[in-house]
Amino acid sequence: MKPELITDLDWQLLKEKYKDNLEEIIDKLERHYPVQYLIGYVDFYDTHINVDERVLIPRFETEYLVEKTIQRIKSLKLENPKILELGTGSGCISIALKKHIPCEVTAIDILKDALDVAKENANLNHVNIHFILEDMLQTSYEHFDIIISNPPYVSKEIPVVEETKYEPQNAIFAPQEGMFFYEEIIKKVSKLKTQPKLIAFEIGYEQKSKIEKLITTYLSTYECVIEKDLAGKDRYAFLIHE
Repeated sequence: MKPELITDLDWQLLKEKYKDNLEEIIDKLERHYPVQYLIGYVDFYDTHINVDERVLIPRFETEYLVEKTIQRIKSLKLENPKILELGTGSGCISIALKKHIPCEVTAIDILKDALDVAKENANLNHVNIHFILEDMLQTSYEHFDIIISNPPYVSKEIPVVEETKYEPQNAIFAPQEGMFFYEEIIKKVSKLKTQPKLIAFEIGYEQKSKIEKLITTYLSTYECVIEKDLAGKDRYAFLIHE
């Protein structure tokens, strides 16, 4: 019997993959184990991204970040830009950007397990990305045209859906009411000799005013544009330096 909240397509995939132990899979689903991990992959902005417990599951909201970033790159007329992704996880953002526009991409993550998945996904999607195992706050930001990041941004005080307990917690939660990585990245950019033309963030829907305050404090030469996701919530911050 198909569990509630599982789509017909996902249920069909699960029945085919686990035909010999479907009861065990149903039990996992009832304990809120993510269906994406059971299927083993997600479709993300015209890319095939393998996922397991080593990486955060890509969300629909992040697809829209990629789409809006591509639009910004085109509107700024940035040709073959050098892009730095901070906290790449599964590699979905970097892979989608590399697959859809001419660019050079460097992707950073602090976890070797996550980078292993990201490298597998880059190979799977036939794109060349420079992966670096490093703390995103320690790596050099110099000589990049674009910085993009969907960092951990959930405050530990905010309730989340039960499925997230199976995902890497350090990819979800951040100190300082979720603002820690934004502030550290922005402060680091403020000290660069040559600053990027575009910084793109996915943000929490209640973080707009805090992001704007950080920009006013540290990057006053940047224009800050906040855009909404498909649910009408503030979800993306684009910092533009022309």
